[in-house]
Amino acid sequence: MVRVTNHGEDYELIDSGNGWKLERFGRYVLSRPCSQAIWPPRAQAAVWQAAHASFERRPGKGWQVRVPMEETWQVTMEGLIFRLKRTDFGHVGVFPEQRRLWRWIVRRLGSLPEPWKREIQVLNLFAYSGGATLACAASGVRVCHLDASRGMVAWARENARLNGLEHAPVRWIVDDANKFLDRELRRSRRYDAIILDPPTYGHGANDEIFKIEDDLQALMRRCWSLLSERPLFVLLSSHTPGCTPKALENVMVSTMQRTSGSFESGEMLLEGGPGVLAVPSGSYCRWLPGPGQGGP
Repeated sequence: MVRVTNHGEDYELIDSGNGWKLERFGRYVLSRPCSQAIWPPRAQAAVWQAAHASFERRPGKGWQVRVPMEETWQVTMEGLIFRLKRTDFGHVGVFPEQRRLWRWIVRRLGSLPEPWKREIQVLNLFAYSGGATLACAASGVRVCHLDASRGMVAWARENARLNGLEHAPVRWIVDDANKFLDRELRRSRRYDAIILDPPTYGHGANDEIFKIEDDLQALMRRCWSLLSERPLFVLLSSHTPGCTPKALENVMVSTMQRTSGSFESGEMLLEGGPGVLAVPSGSYCRWLPGPGQGGP
């Protein structure tokens, strides 16, 4: 049996190595490919073999379920409830490496004074199953949640319902990000904070193509143009190999339309208990306004 060491959360990284990662999502332990894990695993083979299911990207493989599992199940991360399921791409509906970013969002928004906080508008692009959206909504601000996948938006709305946020002021949008941003600019709509996690390669709602190496700079220019006069932050993250923290910062610096402010960047990590090697799982960069330029 796999020994659970982190009782406060429904997620933990148990081990990694030889191109794989072993994770616990609630009551289920999953083994999935992880190209970053170029070191040897630390846990014994029996620990890996006890996983409920494993995923392989080879044709005809996919998920190999070793122990009966429910089709969907729920977990709690950072106080937020998520419905999970095994997808054809090897995902389960949440990216645990973004937990620290959700925590930062809650701290940043939760400290804002009332009633000003209730008027804050946050835009979450490529919003997936809604982790950042839930963090924002739980903090009491208004959110626009956008994803090109109708199924993912429905999944995010279900997560909102599980958290008692079905009536929170969230706009749920299925659209291509660039087309949506262009419409918002024409409408002169502005946002106080923008969160985005663009894919390496993606399709819009009407088969528009997004390639991060070609489209990220133009996307960031649109985002800067949508910021309000008293912005709170811009948070950019990426799982694309090559999009290092410094690379994301360089993109933000080269496209920014503000005269001051500060940048913070770093790696997103999958983390476990003591002695478990953390796994780098993408990068982030965030911009904060200078003194007197943002907030109430």
